[in-house]
Amino acid sequence: MAMRYSGIHDSDYREALLTLSEGSVHRSFDPYLDVPWDAPEFAIDPDDPRWVLSPALDPLGATSWYRGLPLDRQIEIGKWRHANSIKVGAAFESILIRGMMQYIMRLPNGSAEFRYCLHEMTEECNHIQMFQELVNRIGVDVPGMRPAFRALSPFIGVLGGFAPLGLFIGILGGEEPIDNYQKALIRDGANLPPAVLRTMQIHIAEEARHISFAGEFLRAHLAHAGPAMRAAAGVTFPLAMRWLAGEIMTPPKSFARTFDIPPEVMREAFWRSEHSRAILAGYFDDMRALADELGLMNRTTKRLWKRLSIDGRHSRYRSEPDRRTRAAA
Repeated sequence: MAMRYSGIHDSDYREALLTLSEGSVHRSFDPYLDVPWDAPEFAIDPDDPRWVLSPALDPLGATSWYRGLPLDRQIEIGKWRHANSIKVGAAFESILIRGMMQYIMRLPNGSAEFRYCLHEMTEECNHIQMFQELVNRIGVDVPGMRPAFRALSPFIGVLGGFAPLGLFIGILGGEEPIDNYQKALIRDGANLPPAVLRTMQIHIAEEARHISFAGEFLRAHLAHAGPAMRAAAGVTFPLAMRWLAGEIMTPPKSFARTFDIPPEVMREAFWRSEHSRAILAGYFDDMRALADELGLMNRTTKRLWKRLSIDGRHSRYRSEPDRRTRAAA
């Protein structure tokens, strides 16, 4: 899905990018100034019961196998899963940076996209530093992404820079599950270690701009796309959402080996049970609404969303809370 259109002549799009750029200038965070790492209350307690996985929001935490474990084992598994999710988030940010950098270096002078994308990449670099600092302090040697995706990630990012529609659909496919999960944890009472909570708060605040930009990018560029490009985007959208949700939210096989998790429990959690599929579909309420707004929902693509088990309601507004998984837990 390569495109030449840069969007620089659309005044509304330029205005939106200027607003986002000014937000990055005047409301940004530094990972070593805005997280009090060495404050006593931010010290990592390896035995903190707040590491236990939420049965409403985490697909493994919802299994009867996990809930039947002794508390110390639940804490150990939860700590590993939290740390690995953070490590995966950092790795995904690196893919985004590779793709964006590849894309913007081909933009013309005067492009408003060039400036905003650099702001976003700066923030993503800060997120990588923040996430890695947190993983280091948690002290669990987690691998992050699953091996195949980790090996392919440098090429995925660079290739994405030559197919910007696919790149930004993929950015949403990676950012939405993480953003949705973190917001849900905070809405659930933020029963998290303080250092984890603070990094999530910072990440959510800045990801709001990043997700907003990706949506604006797709609106502007699809407005200039022909029927074939729009059809390709409509199919790519659900495929990218499902693929990246699986890569980002499913732990590597080493996780099950480390904690002797039975294969049937892993299958139930990722993503065979009714509750885990509700969690998976709930990551994309906003994205289904966006796809509909962009004219990418038709008879064919709706069937594809359903076949991938990520169909469902459309959010009425950005980040509308999903109460279904809590009711089902």
